[in-house]
Amino acid sequence: MCPLALPAYAASPVVTELTLQRAGAGDSQQFTASRALPAFPLDRQSYAATSQEEIEQKKAKEAAAAAAAAARAAGAARPAITSATGRAVPVLATGSGVVRWPLTSTFNVTDRFGARGGAHMGTDMVTAGGTPIYASVAGTVGISSESYGAYGVAVTVDSVVNGQRIRAVYPHMQYNSRQVGSGQQVQAGQLLGLVGSTGRSTANHLHFEVSVNDVTVDSLAWLEANAQ
Repeated sequence: MCPLALPAYAASPVVTELTLQRAGAGDSQQFTASRALPAFPLDRQSYAATSQEEIEQKKAKEAAAAAAAAARAAGAARPAITSATGRAVPVLATGSGVVRWPLTSTFNVTDRFGARGGAHMGTDMVTAGGTPIYASVAGTVGISSESYGAYGVAVTVDSVVNGQRIRAVYPHMQYNSRQVGSGQQVQAGQLLGLVGSTGRSTANHLHFEVSVNDVTVDSLAWLEANAQ
């Protein structure tokens, strides 16, 4: 087995200036903007801002807050779970990258992509049972099942990253540890479940599998190139 230390966790809108113009002449109504008057923010549909850039920033912040609230609500709808050490597991892992590592603690890599004569399609990350598993990318849960064939308890998440279709697979979880359901939207870093050894498995580990545009790739190399 080859040890692997988990790396540390390590976006410019187009600005459209809004201008006021003098209108009308002669007998028509007139509007004169005096430079002596202070600048007042424009208010449109509850967004108070002086530029399009600030409007977009405000929208982005509110969208992020709504997503976080949805994640908290999803977590509240399920019983709280604890890690292998008995500590409560956070619903969201720290970090801000578009792509993140699915495990936030140290793990060992055993079988890599292409092992077993090319039959192994993921990366086996061996760590203690009960270790939290987090979504590597934001997206939509495709499969969330207690019995997904040889994968055992598994979750899949479909995403689009830099124009590429990404599907990440998280198999062999502990029974009754899944925290998301099919069709649910998840954030990068959101808790999915706990490491286990269900399905065709002989030890506690996460068999992390990734496909890009429907082609399965080396998930470890993909993480090393993209995760922050």
